[in-house]
Amino acid sequence: IVRMKPCCALSPEIMPGMRVISRWRRHLLRLWRQGGSHGQRARGLAAGVFTGCYPFFGLQIVLGVALAGLLRGSPILAAAGTWISNPLTSLPLYWFNYQVGCWLLGEGPAFPSLQQVQEGALWDLGLAFSSRLMLGSTLVGLVSALAFGGGFWWWGRRRLSPAPRRFRR
Repeated sequence: IVRMKPCCALSPEIMPGMRVISRWRRHLLRLWRQGGSHGQRARGLAAGVFTGCYPFFGLQIVLGVALAGLLRGSPILAAAGTWISNPLTSLPLYWFNYQVGCWLLGEGPAFPSLQQVQEGALWDLGLAFSSRLMLGSTLVGLVSALAFGGGFWWWGRRRLSPAPRRFRR
C-alpha cells in the first residue's frame, strides 16, 4: 500500500523554516509552563532583560536572578532573559547603550576599539565613558524590560486564557 501525503501538507523540505519556528515555539511554551502566575513569569523575564543590558560580564545572570527575587519573578526566566546580550549581540548592544548615554549627557570619548572590548578594558576609559555607558544601559534596559516583560505577559495571558463563550443560556 502506497500512502500519499495530502497536497496541502507542509513537509520540512517544502518549508525548512517551519522546523525552526516550531522548535522556538516549543521552547517558549516550556519556559512559560514554569511555576507561577503570568505576572511572576513576566517579571522574571523583565528582570533578566534589564540586567542583560548592563556590561557586567559574568554577573548578569546572578544579578538577574537576584532582581527577580526582589520583584517576586521567575528566576529561570530571569536567567534566560539575560541572554539578550549574548556573544553576537553584546558589542552592538553596548555601542547602542553608549550612544544613548551620549545623546543624554553630551558627546564623550570615542567608543573603544574591538581589542579594548575583548581585553575587558572598558572601565579603564574613565568616568566620562562609564557614566554614559551606565546611563544608556539603564534607559535601554528599562525600555527593553517593559517591552519584553509586557509582551510576554500579554502573550501568555492571551495564549493561556480560556476562549470567550459566545452562546450562553
